[in-house]
Order: sequence, then structure tokens, then C-alpha cells
Amino acid sequence: MADEQQVESTAAKTNKKCSADKCKRPYRAKGYCKVHYTKWRHGELPKPRYKICTKEGCKKPRALGSLCKEHSGGGAETAAS
Repeated sequence: MADEQQVESTAAKTNKKCSADKCKRPYRAKGYCKVHYTKWRHGELPKPRYKICTKEGCKKPRALGSLCKEHSGGGAETAAS
């Protein structure tokens, strides 16, 4: 009985298509195919995985307010010897 449910859910999953524009590959996760899911995870799609820093060109996750640790002044600090 459990095998039947697993087969049905797998079949239903392969019938879904990627939600990216003009992509007809089968669904994998989060509405994307394998290629677009990987791009989403790496922050290469318009809607990134995490809320990212608002500094132009920075794709690091936000830490304080709308900036990452580096741009908010809380980044890796160098120790003065």
C-alpha cells in the first residue's frame, strides 16, 4: 500500500512543469526544474533564496536591517597587532 502512494506522488511530481519562463523541464522543488532550482539556491534568479543585501552587486544574506554583515560594519574585522 505504501509503495502505491509513493509511485502516485512521484508520477504527480513529474507531470508538473518548471515555473520559470519558457522552461518545459519537469518540476523538482520550489516550483523549479533541477537547473532553475540550482540557480535559485545560488541567488541567480530574480527572486533569491534569501533576502539579500541592498548594496548594489552584493548577493550576501542580510544581517542588520537591509545590509549584510560586511556593509553594515559588522563584517570580518582585522585585528591590529
